[in-house]
Order: sequence, then structure tokens, then C-alpha cells
Amino acid sequence: MPVGCVVLGPAGDLLARRHNEREAGADPTAHAEILALRDAASALGSWRLTGCTLVVTLEPCPMCAGALLAGRVATVVFGADDPKAGACGSLYNLCVDPRLNHEVDVTHGVRADEAAALLEQFFAARRRPAADTGAAG
Repeated sequence: MPVGCVVLGPAGDLLARRHNEREAGADPTAHAEILALRDAASALGSWRLTGCTLVVTLEPCPMCAGALLAGRVATVVFGADDPKAGACGSLYNLCVDPRLNHEVDVTHGVRADEAAALLEQFFAARRRPAADTGAAG
């Protein structure tokens, strides 16, 4: 899966690592960020992820940005911008909206070309007919 996510604790320790599971679980909320935040909260024994950093290949959507805010995550780092659904600067900027009760520091564009290429290759392969992939049909 091209959309992968890790959550690092305040000391930089790995708390969670997940990827998107929407298709596998038939769950519209099974984004990598949501799953990783759940695992990190479980590992810490608290919903407050104060001081934690979430790192993800693709800019979080509004649902995931809302979860970052709700969990009091300190920082989000992502690679590729998402001009169609990004909520950390591309389409919306929920993480730094001063009207909300918390703000999340945003670092974007980390290894952006590599992340974008990974996403493009993955989805191009999914769109390719079975005959082109060598799969039996």
C-alpha cells in the first residue's frame, strides 16, 4: 500500500505503523493515519498524543486532520501534497486554524517526489487491465 503512516512518541520512539485498509476492511475510516493514531493511543494508554509526530506519505484528508487535532498531536510530516483532498495546506488547512482549540505543526514535502511516484505507480498498476499485468484472466 502506498499510503503508509507511523506515529513517533515524544522521545522519537515508534508507537505505531499502519497503512490504508479501506478496501480490505470495507471501512471508509480505515485510513493509515486513523489506524496508526488508534494504535499509538493504545500504546500510550491515553487519547492525548501530546508531543507525538505523525509521518505519512500523503497529505492527510479532513477526517485525518481532524483526528490529529482531536488527539492533540504535536506535528504532522508528509511527503506528497493532495490537491484534491488535502487538509494540511493544499485544499484546506485545518491543522493551523487559530479558531480551533489546538494546532498541529505541519512539515510538508519531505521526499515529496518519491512519495508522489510511489502513489502514481501504485494507482497506475491498479488501473491497468489484467492482461497488461500478466495476471490470468
